[in-house]
Amino acid sequence: MEFFNKSSRVVQFIIIAAIVVMVNIIGQYFYAEFDLTDDNRFTLSPNTEKVVASLDDNITIKILLDGEFPAGFKRLQASTREIINKFRDINANIIFEFEDPNAGTPEEKEQTRKMLIEDKIVPISLNISDGNGGFAQKAVFPFAVVYYKNRKTVVNLLEEQKLGDDEEEVLNKSVSLLEYKFANAFHRIKTGRARNILFTTGSDEWDQAQVFRLESELRNYHKVGRVAIDSLVKIDSTIDVVIVAGPKKAMTPQNIFKLDQYIMNGGKIIWLLDKFHVSLDSISKQKFYIPQDTDTGTDDLLFKYGVRIVPNLIMDLECSQIPQVIGMSGDKPQTKLFKWYYHPTTFPNNDHPITKNIDRVNMFFPSSIDTVKTSGNIKKTALLVSSPYARTQLSPVRLTFEILKVTPDPAKFNNGNLPVAVLLEGEFESMFKNRITPDMQATLDQLNLKFLDKSKPTKQIIVSDSDFAKNLVNNQTGETEDIGFNKWERRYYKGNKEFILNAVEYLIDSENILESRSKQVKLRLLDPVKSKGERTFWQWINVGLPVILLIIFGIGYSYWRRRKYA
Repeated sequence: MEFFNKSSRVVQFIIIAAIVVMVNIIGQYFYAEFDLTDDNRFTLSPNTEKVVASLDDNITIKILLDGEFPAGFKRLQASTREIINKFRDINANIIFEFEDPNAGTPEEKEQTRKMLIEDKIVPISLNISDGNGGFAQKAVFPFAVVYYKNRKTVVNLLEEQKLGDDEEEVLNKSVSLLEYKFANAFHRIKTGRARNILFTTGSDEWDQAQVFRLESELRNYHKVGRVAIDSLVKIDSTIDVVIVAGPKKAMTPQNIFKLDQYIMNGGKIIWLLDKFHVSLDSISKQKFYIPQDTDTGTDDLLFKYGVRIVPNLIMDLECSQIPQVIGMSGDKPQTKLFKWYYHPTTFPNNDHPITKNIDRVNMFFPSSIDTVKTSGNIKKTALLVSSPYARTQLSPVRLTFEILKVTPDPAKFNNGNLPVAVLLEGEFESMFKNRITPDMQATLDQLNLKFLDKSKPTKQIIVSDSDFAKNLVNNQTGETEDIGFNKWERRYYKGNKEFILNAVEYLIDSENILESRSKQVKLRLLDPVKSKGERTFWQWINVGLPVILLIIFGIGYSYWRRRKYA
């Protein structure tokens, strides 16, 4: 009897072992993965997979995140390793290693840091617990360096932490953007050509100091220039994106023609246009102020393409605040912040890659944008809209701070969801179609230029405010604040910067990589108060209970064996 029991156990063991071996053999040839998370955090977007698969040579990634870190950075480290392993599953040419720049002798550390600074890799300082209740400073390099053929590019793994930002939220957003950042880096390093971005001048656009931060951000990956359109015979097709930033004077018909023909040749433009040139200083100088319409010379052109910036100002109950004097304390004025309805905090369109998952965009005296029917097949998408609690004031508008003394009636703010930024995509018809005179044609022939009356498939973005994208400048020191900084509320509206940079990337992104930026990884944090109060209980559940159950099972099994075989 005992012999048969032993042999049956051997047979069972052999069968189980054979099944395990067979499963492993099959697993070497067939691989499947199922992402059951509601935010699809473990699934790469199709465009990312396409870019990774297209790398036809060895690509080396050096991640400078080796070593001991706090829990948040450990998560960033683990997520980086995880995403690159997914890339390797698609393309075996990817090689990666983790490196600790703080390792080695003092001389080696200094040499390493000098090399990193040459690549514009600057460490951040972290407070690390020393185990005795104190903290020690540690330099951390949250970067990765990507090498492909004879080129390299740097990936910043950590989002910038602004004043008032929660560290966990910043780390969570950094993890969410890992796929997009690496896919974008692969695309840039594979093409090997920096994109050309041109800011127009000559119509009193924002000067270089006022868009210094925007140009600096774009220069990290692209070539940026400024040129007066008057000095050009035409805008060359090698220019990937043209940005018209806040002109205050009308563009000449000749310059409008050059911009029109640039679009007909497949060019892409971001129009940042103010219908009214108005500021708080204008209102402060007198009891009320009536702004005049700004003639940029672009109205007919944009109408032909399918949009019209309405001569009105949007008032929105969901807005940022401005200070007003409410009294005096001795010889010092006392101020208080009041909601200023002409500075709306606009809503992003969460169904589009440009604006999905970005914060609200704080705008300054924007106008509403109407879409109009066009002869071409133009797709029109509202990227930013006012809140549902908005209304408009048609020109002429009387602006005064006196409205802050009266509580607004919400019933009058019933014309919401007004577009303030619109994306146009398709084949555009030239404004100059059937309007070329013999003299104009003769000039074009002399310059060896061909007139096009219909464009190639292309894109444009029209925004009815330009101030949201500029940076504040200290006139005394020349120092600048980052895009989106509100000097009265002392906070950053990060959506301002995210929107304008995403808009540029979308226009030049032929691989639609920006879609991977739309992925949002939800951070499910424990309740800190509850977890602290119930810490001992859950420690016993997770550590003590399994041991107790094991002991009970052992005693019960031993008792059962004695009863059965005694």
